[in-house]
Amino acid sequence: MPSKKVAAVGYYRTSSATNVGADKDSLRRQQEAVEGYARKRFTLAASFYDPAVSGAEPVDARPGFIELLTYCAEHGVKAVLVETASRFARDLAVQLTGHALLQARGIELIPTDAPSYFTDPSPTAEMVRQILGSVSQFEKAALVAKLKHARDQMRAKVGRCEGRKAVPPETIATARRLARSSPKTGKRRSLRTIAAELAAAGHVGPSGAPYHAGSIRHMLA
Repeated sequence: MPSKKVAAVGYYRTSSATNVGADKDSLRRQQEAVEGYARKRFTLAASFYDPAVSGAEPVDARPGFIELLTYCAEHGVKAVLVETASRFARDLAVQLTGHALLQARGIELIPTDAPSYFTDPSPTAEMVRQILGSVSQFEKAALVAKLKHARDQMRAKVGRCEGRKAVPPETIATARRLARSSPKTGKRRSLRTIAAELAAAGHVGPSGAPYHAGSIRHMLA
């Protein structure tokens, strides 16, 4: 007679807001790993998600994880499944304190890629936990440093690296010239007229559309 499956919950986390959304694979990948592992011996009772939450954020400060703790207490769930230990938390100290918090409540934390990661008591396993946690921390820090270096290089090259593209100087000069009073009528052109004349001369925004009146106002400021 097959043994009865144990109830468990899934926990998912995505670090960056840019990786959150239906078109991203972070959450989907985690769900596939957890649901695939759960089929072996667990009934997945519920799932909880912390989008755009850093892996260094303490688990008791994460909204999704707080909901998970409440659910487990109310329904007597004793197992939490995560894709990997680093998905639970990248920071080694957060990994261990988070595991200790669950352990104190009688809840087992199980990374699907290494189920005994948190439970093997041998000195070797403890060393591996520390090494893997440190490697994960290093990879995160290295990625942050790499991105910062790329931003700094871009800023040094073009004077900016984020936000809207700067308006070309020749466009600004043309807009200011058009803003002067017409020698024929003595009247000033409206912002919309200046935008239309800029577009006719080939000066358009990044999307290829004529500049808005607000953009013209900024050029003339």
